[in-house]
Amino acid sequence: MKRFNQSWVHVVPGLFVFLWSTGFIGARFGLPYAEPFTFLFVRFLFTLAVLFPVALITRARWPRQWPDIGHIAVSGLLVHAAYLGGVFAAIRLGMPAGLTALIVGVQPLLTAVVARAYLGDSVSRLQWAGLLLGFAGGTLVLGEKMLAAGTGSFSSFGLGGLLFALAALLGISFGTLYQKQFCADMDLRTGAIIQYSASTVAMGLIAVTTETMEIQWTAEFIFALVWLVVMLSLGAISLLTLLIRRGAASEVASLFYLVPPATAAEAFLLFGERLGLMALAGMVLAALGVAMAVGRLDEAVFRRLMRRSVVPRP
Repeated sequence: MKRFNQSWVHVVPGLFVFLWSTGFIGARFGLPYAEPFTFLFVRFLFTLAVLFPVALITRARWPRQWPDIGHIAVSGLLVHAAYLGGVFAAIRLGMPAGLTALIVGVQPLLTAVVARAYLGDSVSRLQWAGLLLGFAGGTLVLGEKMLAAGTGSFSSFGLGGLLFALAALLGISFGTLYQKQFCADMDLRTGAIIQYSASTVAMGLIAVTTETMEIQWTAEFIFALVWLVVMLSLGAISLLTLLIRRGAASEVASLFYLVPPATAAEAFLLFGERLGLMALAGMVLAALGVAMAVGRLDEAVFRRLMRRSVVPRP
């Protein structure tokens, strides 16, 4: 049994990277049949339908104070509504799944930089070099897309697609920091219910005011919906929590560097999305730059960040 547990620990990181990367592919599969915010509204509803019985059966602990509920709701709006809303909207507007994954894959770097700025830490030369290298890599990928379009603009997916991807990056980055500071003691089951409930309301309001909310219930859409609910909203998040709880917080960030290449490979196999040598080189540079800038300092940074938290601990 012990040997099995050790083997499972080695399998979890790779499985997490695979599942997380398929989130972009799932969006690409389902978005032809539903508008982005409508898609997310339905996805969050189905996720809640699964989480509520689990919380009731396991007698999960609910937060007792309204400020705690408010903090959890805000973190959910950032991590789920802003992040996923930006990703889905960017892909809907034509941004390739691999490129979207690359942009939001800068999240560990941006989170670490913001955390260090909040803590008053200085950024080393190596970290600045990594930041510049990551920026250069991202520029190469975007540059290839511009050249492929034959213009000096992002005509293949529009400036709106880029802005939505950047909004997703900001949402997941600041949402991670907010959750680490104000929601460290939440029960994962009831906390997820509060987060998804707030995000469901937000997506519903946006969808009903900006979209037709029409859905084509095709086999592809149903498959994408089930995959995103079960494998992403429940499976990948549970694996991420497991990795962090096993004391691997500093290693978890490095796993996100592997998501863009994995997504690009999946998008190529499933949709024929091609990345040329220029884009592939840029992806490698971006991953290397983020790794250089973040390194193994995340765990120490977030521990110091948590000591500044104003959330009362039991």
